[in-house]
Parts: sequence; C-alpha cells; structure tokens
Amino acid sequence: MSTSTNILCFAGSLRHDSFNKKLAKIAMQGATDAGAKVTYIDLKDYQLPVYDGDFEAKSSLPDNAVKLKELFLKHDGLLMSCPEYNSSVTGVWKNVIDWVSRPATDNEPMLHCFTGKIAGIMSASPGALGGLRGLVHVRAILENINVMVIPDQIAISQAMSAFTPDGERLLDEKKDASVRKIGHKLAEVCARLQLVAKVS
Repeated sequence: MSTSTNILCFAGSLRHDSFNKKLAKIAMQGATDAGAKVTYIDLKDYQLPVYDGDFEAKSSLPDNAVKLKELFLKHDGLLMSCPEYNSSVTGVWKNVIDWVSRPATDNEPMLHCFTGKIAGIMSASPGALGGLRGLVHVRAILENINVMVIPDQIAISQAMSAFTPDGERLLDEKKDASVRKIGHKLAEVCARLQLVAKVS
C-alpha cells in the first residue's frame, strides 16, 4: 500500500550494539516497503535527566525533551523495540515517555503527543521469553496514554544468536518476515486511519 504516513522508529535502549536497535531497523524496512516515511532515532542522541517535577517547575522541559516532543507530533505512528529489564520496561524508555507526556505550554492538551498515535511493538532478549513480559507493560502504558497498539507483536529469544553477522536480518526467515510484517502492518493501519479521517 502506498501511503504518506510518517513513522518514528526507535529502541528503548542506549547500548551501541543493542539487539533491540537491530530489531527496530528490521521492522523499519517493513514499514518502508509499505510506503511509509520512517525516521529512525537513537535515544542515545537525546539524553535526558530522570524525570523530576521540581526540575520541570524550575527549568521547564529539557531541550531534548522538546526535540522529542516535536518528533512525536510530526509522526503518525511509533515503531518501538523495547528491551525487558527485570520483567518490565527499561528506565530510558519510560523516562522518554514521561518527559514527552509533559506539556510545553499551559495551553497544551493533556497527552498531546500521544493522542491518536498508532504503535507497533516488539522486543529481543538473550532470555527464553525474548522480552515478552516487558511488552505486557509497554502495551499497558501506551494504551493508557491514548496510543492504539496494533495486536501484532513479536519477542525474539536467544537474541545473541538470532541475527546475521551484519545485524540486518534474523537468521530464522519466518521470524524475520514476522518482524517486517509488524512494520508493514503499522504503516497500513496508519494509512487507513488517515483515509477515514479525511472522509469524515
């Protein structure tokens, strides 16, 4: 499907050789193949302090929080690969969500950067469940801040041996296709909802 939808893609990890950064880029190809315009960002380039209400009240939003808010607003969909830390989400992912949720002005509607967004989620982990327990929390958090998360998701276990040497594909062709399908499906859903919005 040829679309004009815009998707923001990132992993909830700062590590340079992150399995989830590799996975996000594979899924990104599926969205691109569906005609979406995909912007990939590395959260390491958007370092943020831990969210602190006192800091916000004194200094307003950090520059990187403002930049991330602008990126979220410019995109229709969010394609995220989220590691599992201690059976839940990573601190860096949750911190980004918390800062982006904060209003930049007194007149900004609540959860302005999230309302109406569509998300596709996935994970990769050296463990046997592939980060599946963390995805349960990712989905719950996003759905509670007005993001619609597509049903399709995937958790890649034994991630240390799951990728090709260049990191651009999964060795298991069926899993590789499933990851790309999530990106493709996200692009399709975003495009269809855009059409519905235009008609109505």
